[in-house]
Amino acid sequence: MLFYLDISLLRALFINNCSSDVNLEGKTAIVTGANTGIGKAIAKDLASRGARVILACRSMARGEQAASDILREVKGAKVVARQLDLADTKSICLFAENIYNTEKALHYLINNAGMAMCSYATTADGFEMQFGVNHLGHFFLTFLLLDLLKHSAPSRVINLSSAAHALGKIQFDDLSGAKSYHPVKAYAQSKLANILFTRELAKRTEVLGVTAYAVDPGIVNTEITRHLRRPLLDISKYFSFLVRTPAEGASTAIYCTVTPENQLLNGGYYSNCRSSQSCRAGQDDGTALKLWAVSCHLLGICWR
Repeated sequence: MLFYLDISLLRALFINNCSSDVNLEGKTAIVTGANTGIGKAIAKDLASRGARVILACRSMARGEQAASDILREVKGAKVVARQLDLADTKSICLFAENIYNTEKALHYLINNAGMAMCSYATTADGFEMQFGVNHLGHFFLTFLLLDLLKHSAPSRVINLSSAAHALGKIQFDDLSGAKSYHPVKAYAQSKLANILFTRELAKRTEVLGVTAYAVDPGIVNTEITRHLRRPLLDISKYFSFLVRTPAEGASTAIYCTVTPENQLLNGGYYSNCRSSQSCRAGQDDGTALKLWAVSCHLLGICWR
């Protein structure tokens, strides 16, 4: 019992939960990767606050099951599943088209889905999988949905990053990973890209009434860790008392969704339900601007 209490006290020191009771009736949110883990926990919380929540999922079967789960657990929940494969720009376009055809407003775009430390693979468009899904897929999705976000202002974009971004460097001369690929480095690069994207997006859209925040959910027990190998697997087991549940991992993203705008730093990085500071590379405006331009070039879009 004493050991259990000590672990509980340690967790309390390191893990904060969002305690806001803000009601979101009349608001609409999209959560990518919402069929499981953090995404599902975010979707359930927002639905419990009265929001209409669109579960953007690669697998419609799993998305519909998640929607069914939330409908069963949250009385009066307004949730619907939609198909979205962030590894395929055609799928992203079809998803965005569907949203414009069915939704009158979009107040929160929560870019949660991701790949972590997987073996080398490429997206349907030939991008390295982790950079392609974690960064380019969400970059493109945000671009396509921006008009609806502007129409619904004030609105927010919340990008889930990771403390692993501190290990990252944007390899502009090898974004495809063709010259050298390491799953951890590729993951860290994509999470750094999330922060740089957030930083630049905030500057460009603030006057439009759209704000942006980057979030570190902490170490969370979800399917995304299935590719972990030693020594990271050993480290995660050693610090298992700090591993969060999906609901705990969702807390900071929820905090950035429901906290009044005047209490948040636009373009900021948040961890453990409070403002934090990204690594120095994550604060490099020059790299953020270059990444923006390169991302637009890779996707064949013009986003001023």
